[in-house]
Formats: sequence, structure tokens, C-alpha cells
Amino acid sequence: MARLIYITIDCNDAGRMAAFWSAALDGYTVDENGTMLRSQMGPDIYLQEVPEDKQSKKNRLHLDIGANNREEEVIRLERLGARVIEEKEYKGYYWTIMQDPEGNEFCVTPMSQG
Repeated sequence: MARLIYITIDCNDAGRMAAFWSAALDGYTVDENGTMLRSQMGPDIYLQEVPEDKQSKKNRLHLDIGANNREEEVIRLERLGARVIEEKEYKGYYWTIMQDPEGNEFCVTPMSQG
């Protein structure tokens, strides 16, 4: 039997990414080493420092962040250092594709649609 224990994000600067993601996500705090974001609500996030920059244009795996107000959340995340890549719509479902400060994609979606 296996279970998800944490999500790993490769990065060049774990401290910078810890500051971004702990501010971006409710309920996450940075551990004493500055490389793990801990939460009582979901899987922990491990920030793994690697020497190389992101190699591919598109991530094959990404985080989806649910927001009560998607537009306001996008603005808040931009203030934290994220960047909007594209606004998307499919069959009445809307989301925003963004990049964190090191270029990793994530999406902001409404908590509920309809």
C-alpha cells in the first residue's frame, strides 16, 4: 500500500520558493530547514534545490489552486511574484495558467463552477 506523502518542486532557491508558496497557499508553513512546506490539510511540499534551470516549456505535473474569487487570487499571486501565462475556458469552466517565480506552471481555478 502506498500514499502520497509530499509533492516535490525542483528549484534553484528553496528559500525564495518557500516564501512564495507559503504565502500563496493557506495553511502551509515553512519548516526549520526552509525546504519543506508543512500542512495539516494536505500533502507537504518539498522544495528540492537543483543546479539546473527548468528545461522544458511545459510541466507534465502541476498544482491547481482553488480560489473563492479566481480573479482576485490571480492579482494577489502576481503581487507575490507569480506571472500570468494564459486565461483558459473550456465548456464554461474557467482557469488561469500561471508561473511561480522560477517558471513552474500552476493553475488557479474557482473553488466551484456554476
